[in-house]
Amino acid sequence: MKIGVLKETKLLETRVALTPDTVKQLLKKGFEVAIETEAGLQSSFSDQDYSNAGASIHSKLEICQSDVVLKVNAFTEDEVGQLKEGIVTISFLYAYTIPSVIDALKAKKISTFSMDAVPRISIAQKMDALSSQANLAGYKTVMLGANALGRIFPLLMTAAGTITPVKVLIFGAGVAGLQAVATAKRLGAVVEVTDVRPETKEQVESLGGKFLTVEGVEGVKIEGGYAKEVSAEFLQKQKELVEAKIKEADLVITTALVIGKKAPVLVSEEMVKSMKTGSVIVDMAVESGGNCEVSEINKTVVKHGVTIIGESNLPALLPINASQLYATNISTLLFHLTNENGFKWDMEDEITKGSLITHEGELVHAFTKSILEKI
Repeated sequence: MKIGVLKETKLLETRVALTPDTVKQLLKKGFEVAIETEAGLQSSFSDQDYSNAGASIHSKLEICQSDVVLKVNAFTEDEVGQLKEGIVTISFLYAYTIPSVIDALKAKKISTFSMDAVPRISIAQKMDALSSQANLAGYKTVMLGANALGRIFPLLMTAAGTITPVKVLIFGAGVAGLQAVATAKRLGAVVEVTDVRPETKEQVESLGGKFLTVEGVEGVKIEGGYAKEVSAEFLQKQKELVEAKIKEADLVITTALVIGKKAPVLVSEEMVKSMKTGSVIVDMAVESGGNCEVSEINKTVVKHGVTIIGESNLPALLPINASQLYATNISTLLFHLTNENGFKWDMEDEITKGSLITHEGELVHAFTKSILEKI
């Protein structure tokens, strides 16, 4: 079976789907691996590195004729048009956001697995690309915030006086938020966290953060560890809770997402106005509409004396590590789905059922189907 890796074309993307090390692992399992010319260059992996690992280097058109084609980001309609009919693709997809691409995949009877749809169960931990990339994003967001602040994070006592520690306020205690807590604490900050899921309190406190409890959690619906729906009443109570805290914060990090919907606005322009001059906001949800009302995608702006960072692809700022982790995630999924005879197509398997989006010309993913039927 021939595995092909395409070069990423999305703006600001620096990652690659396979690294030379994972190429070696695939070859040992009996796969043939082909890499598009310069696919790994922005991740510091040269064509020679891949050749030394045993992969062949080809043009995009040749890669598209592989039996399985791998990417980081979703395929474009143009790329789907170049793919051989009936092949298998694996990438991030967020299928409910790209109905026209799903239609194109169905038309060519391409079987598509989505890395963002891999179920978050114990057996699939090594395939969990959402977590691996969010972990890096949580770390990087603190580094960006620290760089933009005009002060150091830790308490420092000197002959010239005492420097008080930075106060960090984090919205959301998912994988990214928890890594941000851990990173900020290691740097010496005082960290407070708010999340719609009360069960995250213990995790936050285990990392040294203070959890801000919001009353009225009955307004939150949780599904698969994600907030599926949050009531307007709950969001209002959360807003009231953090309004006082945000005035004291030096760095605010927002990570809140609602699957299948626009990111909730948690930091209004009025709240930005109330913040200290020189403070910083990093909006990790900017690609989904943003948690901060005045953040701008892929821009760092200063509004009302506050620096607001809106990087849409934080893992791509750490391309070597991000590619290494993603390559392990995607190759582990591939090993699970196949045996010596090819793809197993075990439709009762929880991982297959959870991550397979299109198959044999049909949209087979229940959640995606439920979202697209409403459009």
